[in-house]
Amino acid sequence: MTDNPTDRPGPARRVPREEVRRRLLTEAVRAFTEHGYDDARIEDIAHAAGFTKGAVYSNFGGKQELFGAVLGQGAQDELATVTAEIDGADNAGAVIERVAELIAARITGDTRHGQLGLEFAARAARDEQTRAVLAPMRRAQRDTAARSVAEVTERTGTGAAVPAELAGLILHCLTNGLVNEHLADPEAVTADVIKQAFTAVLTALLPPTTNA
Repeated sequence: MTDNPTDRPGPARRVPREEVRRRLLTEAVRAFTEHGYDDARIEDIAHAAGFTKGAVYSNFGGKQELFGAVLGQGAQDELATVTAEIDGADNAGAVIERVAELIAARITGDTRHGQLGLEFAARAARDEQTRAVLAPMRRAQRDTAARSVAEVTERTGTGAAVPAELAGLILHCLTNGLVNEHLADPEAVTADVIKQAFTAVLTALLPPTTNA
């Protein structure tokens, strides 16, 4: 009996690169959160995502880069949310209140990324390869915060108390500090406390313009 060519399975569908990365990142978040960086295995992450570990190396370079990408994705999501609030804004006070609410909700609602960020920063302090992954990402986050401050001042006509680059550094450090404090003492460092802290600092950095 001869095979009918039409009965044979066709070539397997090639998974788009963006889908491969998305699935790997999803499983990486779960694995790193559950097991920590040291005990999470790239073989298990790749298998859970439906690929071999070669997919991790070809898409991210290795375990450290994958871990950094997980952190970077969380920061990008937060930035997109904040940017959407800034877009079209013409009142600094309203922007400050809304951004403070968003950051507070993000910090208290997604503690996984906070835990991962704390672990990666601790590793970077004693490992040069980890620091080489983390440092550029942190610089990019500070630069983005600085651009957001500059955009708010331009849109609302508000004068910044310090240069945008310094404001970006202050906000970046404030965010990381509040993440760590919430992880350590969530009963005291609540969403409302975080919102108050962010509102106070943002108001100091972007003081309302007084009419002469």
